Order: sequence, then C-alpha cells, then structure tokens
Amino acid sequence: MSSLITPADRIYVAGHRGMAGSAICRALERGGYPQLLTATRSELDLLDGPAVEAWFEKHQPTVVVLAAAKVGGIRANSSYPADFLLENLKIQTHVIETAWRSGVRRLLFLGSSCIYPKFADQPIKEEALLTGALEPTNEWYAIAKIAGIKLCQALRQQHGFDAISLMPTNLYGPGDNYHPTNSHVLPALIRRFHEAAKADSPSVTCWGTGSPLREFLHVDDLADACMFALENWSPSQEEQAYLNVGTGVDLCIRELAQLVSNLTGYSGEILWDTTKPDGTPKKQLDISRFSLLGWKSKITLSEGLLSTIKTYQNEINNKILRIG
Repeated sequence: MSSLITPADRIYVAGHRGMAGSAICRALERGGYPQLLTATRSELDLLDGPAVEAWFEKHQPTVVVLAAAKVGGIRANSSYPADFLLENLKIQTHVIETAWRSGVRRLLFLGSSCIYPKFADQPIKEEALLTGALEPTNEWYAIAKIAGIKLCQALRQQHGFDAISLMPTNLYGPGDNYHPTNSHVLPALIRRFHEAAKADSPSVTCWGTGSPLREFLHVDDLADACMFALENWSPSQEEQAYLNVGTGVDLCIRELAQLVSNLTGYSGEILWDTTKPDGTPKKQLDISRFSLLGWKSKITLSEGLLSTIKTYQNEINNKILRIG
C-alpha cells in the first residue's frame, strides 16, 4: 500500500521545539521527509489568528502536525486554569481552521489521555470520551483538547477535511519540562531524585499516596506512531478519526518513584505527602484499535528511563538544560 504522505509534502510541525514536536521532526527526517516547515514563537505566534493565516499563505504546507500546546502538571493546571483553556483553544482553532481553509491535505492533531472521564472503565476505550466527569486537576486542559478533537471531527464530517487525532498516554523523554513545580510526574521525579542523589539527602518526599496507576510512552515511540498514522491511517467518513496510543502497560507511582530512584543512584528513603492530590486513580489506555493497524511501541520503560536520565544528567552537567 502506498503511503498517504510523500517526500514531496511540505510538512508543518507546529510546536517543533517541544518534547513531542521535536521528536516528530526527528522521526520524519529519519523517515525520508526532507521538507519540514517549522517556526519559533518569535517567528509565528499561534495565539495570533491573522499571523497564522499569513504564515500559511506564505509557506503553503500540504500536511500539518499540531503538537503545539500549553502544558503542565497538576499545580500548573490548578494555578492557571484560564490560561490553559484560552491559550490551547486559540492555538488549536487558529491552526486547524487555517489548515482547512488553506487547502492542507492531511492534519494530525495530538490530543491527550486526560480527555477521558476520571472514573472511566479501564483500560480506557475511545468511546469513553464525554461519558463522565473529568479529573478536576486538569479539566481546563482536557476541555481544550476535547474541543480540538471535536473541531477535527466536525470539519471532517461537514467538509471532508482529512483531520485525524491521536491520544497519547503520559509521555516522557528528551526535551521534557523539568520545572520544579510546573512539570509532570515523571520529569519531576527525575529532577528530584537526581538532586537528592547529588546532595546525598537522607529522604525524598513525593506527592500523594503513590497508589495511582499510570502508563508511560517514550516520546520517540509517539513520534514513530505519528509518522505511521500519517502514512497509513485513512479512516472513512463514518469511522471515528481519533485513536489511543500507548504501551498497554501501567505501574503505580510508588513503583515508578523506586525505579527512578534506582536509576539515578539515589539510596535514601522515599516519603509520601498524602496531603497532596493523587489525581486520577488509574489511567491506562485501550490501544487495541491502533495496534490492529500494525503499530506497537518499541522502547521499554526501563531502557527509555535510563536514556532519559542520562540525557538529563548530561545536559545538567553541560548547563544546557532549563529547569527553572
């Protein structure tokens, strides 16, 4: 079967400096797609609708991957709900609508597993979308992502626009955000245990009870999944055009903390601050539909974590990583 995208396509990756976007660029380059289009925030502000329209008119992309988003962990989402909702709605609307109006042939929108209800049946099937209440600690981001999925679905249904969406599970890998308060759980643990090992701290305190179950996907696996979807996945107008992407394996945060502790060389005590929120008790995606298309993850959590920690430590040592 011939690929649905070709090396002649001008592929715009929005958010190319982020963890997911940079990995997608690497995958596309390795896959033989030389005509990648990117723009830094200073070159193109995705919050500025007319600027997005002018940029598309000038550069004429034929394929778009929307990986740009305002992201953060529990504290960031709770502290800046309006920012997370407004900025993500603007980014998505400007890029998706402009892509459709300017004649882009294929668009891939990256959603998030947080779109699903807090107490959805596990593993979570795509049909669980909009069947229950969201996790309150990230509902603003989730609502924005749901709007993006539904915009793609509406344009597909009404105008035949070839927009597809992938819902990745929790991501990790090179290019992650290691901010002390605004990062997600895995980069937060990596930073915390690295610093504790370096300082020979007697203990490390982690948020919550450690009981929530989470699934983690290396960002290079996600990038490979995105390229696979762009090349191979062509749902009919009647089929849903969003699919889950993950590993199919989860573990509790307590186990994850111990794994990170071991890999960073930390040997002190791990304490748990149960006054802090746990978030969703379990979040594992049902990846059977995407798997049936022929894709599966290749990077195990242990090997992915080890390489991620080594990259983090090298960047810290070379003073090229922004963590504040």
